[in-house]
Amino acid sequence: MGFTAAACVDDTPALHRLDFQTPAELHQFFAYKEGATIVSGHRGTVEQGLPENSIEGMEAVLQHTPAFFEIDPRLTKDSVVVLMHDATLDRTTTGTGKVADYTWVELQQLRLKDREGNVTSYQIPTLDEVVEWARGKTVLNLDQKDVPVELSADIIRRHDAYSFVMVTVHSPEQARFYLEQNSDQMLSAHIKTPEVFEAYRAANIPFNRMIAYIGPDVKPRNQEMYRLLNAEGVMCMISAAPTYDKLPTAAQRVEAYRAVFADGASILESDLPIEVAEAIVGKK
Repeated sequence: MGFTAAACVDDTPALHRLDFQTPAELHQFFAYKEGATIVSGHRGTVEQGLPENSIEGMEAVLQHTPAFFEIDPRLTKDSVVVLMHDATLDRTTTGTGKVADYTWVELQQLRLKDREGNVTSYQIPTLDEVVEWARGKTVLNLDQKDVPVELSADIIRRHDAYSFVMVTVHSPEQARFYLEQNSDQMLSAHIKTPEVFEAYRAANIPFNRMIAYIGPDVKPRNQEMYRLLNAEGVMCMISAAPTYDKLPTAAQRVEAYRAVFADGASILESDLPIEVAEAIVGKK
């Protein structure tokens, strides 16, 4: 399987799907191919008045383009894993205070806000809900917040989600932990320097089941990372979330997004994945 556009059973627009039946298919899709351009939605999306880390936001992106999504699991007071980037509720919900001070039942009473602070009708989802929603539609990249790696690994195992869930790792040790739980686990590894690359090689972390995040911008030293990682079959990802997404005009952002791929990146992570997809199409 792979890229598909399949109609939903209702009247909503067709979804562009990333549908992988096995971990091997997932690994092959993310194996480096010259000229590949893949979109990753950072926290889903914040476009179209939709809240970050929401199922509704991710589904809206898939109505425009195939994409995978970086999301942020956090623990509630009663150890339910929910999606929330911040440790506190204030910025993105109608609640206040720490996520960890609320039970799941209490969080269900809140509503998500969009990036302008407007209250929406959408609720905080659990990671279990999002994993099951994603099955057959997309790939999830679980960032590392306050959820113990043991719990993240257990959730992936319980859902048998190795064909569509990857995990962000910040060290060879974290990578080794997940691979010891299941050798098929796909990784999104922070590898920003040649020294870190060599640390992964020295730890015998297999390069054939990872993508590599190399930083937030186009810079000369990226070329060394492309050379090292692409030679091992690893796609390189740049995140525009802290940089180019913040440019003031759409025209400036489009130029920057195209420059990221021209620089040599295979994956662009963005708060504005629909805009990124349109920029790529406009280039072809």
